[in-house]
Amino acid sequence: GQGGHAYLQEWLWWAGLLCMGVGEAANFAAYAFAPATLVTPLGALSVLVSAVLSSTFLNEQLNVHGKIGCILSILGSTVMVIHAPQEEEVSSLESMAEKLKDPGFIVFAVCVLVSSLLLIFVAGPRCGQSNVLVYVLVCSAIGSLSVSCVKGLGIALKELFSGKPVLKEPLGWVLLVCLVICISVQINYLNKALDIFNTSVVTPVYYVLFTTAVMMCSAILFKEWQHMVLDNIIGTISGFLTIVSGIFLLHAFRDMPFTPDLLPLFL
Repeated sequence: GQGGHAYLQEWLWWAGLLCMGVGEAANFAAYAFAPATLVTPLGALSVLVSAVLSSTFLNEQLNVHGKIGCILSILGSTVMVIHAPQEEEVSSLESMAEKLKDPGFIVFAVCVLVSSLLLIFVAGPRCGQSNVLVYVLVCSAIGSLSVSCVKGLGIALKELFSGKPVLKEPLGWVLLVCLVICISVQINYLNKALDIFNTSVVTPVYYVLFTTAVMMCSAILFKEWQHMVLDNIIGTISGFLTIVSGIFLLHAFRDMPFTPDLLPLFL
């Protein structure tokens, strides 16, 4: 509760971090082949799997709200897959470099960095212990940039495997350094938020803010929404909001003793 780093001395924390690393490696591969607007919201399925596994192995009760939340998460993910945007083709580091030079993305990146610094050094000491949004916003904003780095590194790896001299390109190394910095900041401030606030509060708030930031960043950087028709835009937004509703139900009412037997009483 004091915002320390004592968890670094726990083997269980490192084991969990290693497992997350394996999962993120698979996530990394997905970013190389699919739009970020599609890959990131599907991360809600990890929350669904966690709920099912915790109910099975940790004897945590999954009430009616939780089961409805799981169903909504699956339905929202299905809708998002059907209406997923087709991003503008980025197949090389040269085209990625051109994207990164876009004025719109530069403005977005500067806004993210400035706002994150203000949250860390101004809002953090004042409101960090009482407002869950402070540290979660830092993780979400920096996370949107880390996804862009992951996308660029995925392209670099595809070129490397195809025999191109990617290791001589400075952009790949710059993206790698930026990714390490972004992930370090995310881990630090996400653990600060989890150290202070309940997991059932942090998880849904972080998911919604992080996914929204990634969708904004991808729309600006890769122009994913530029050629989408209206029904696909509505479908993507509706699927995302459905997932958000499911995550909210799954976590917000997790500790509420609500069973089907009580349903007539509520009616």
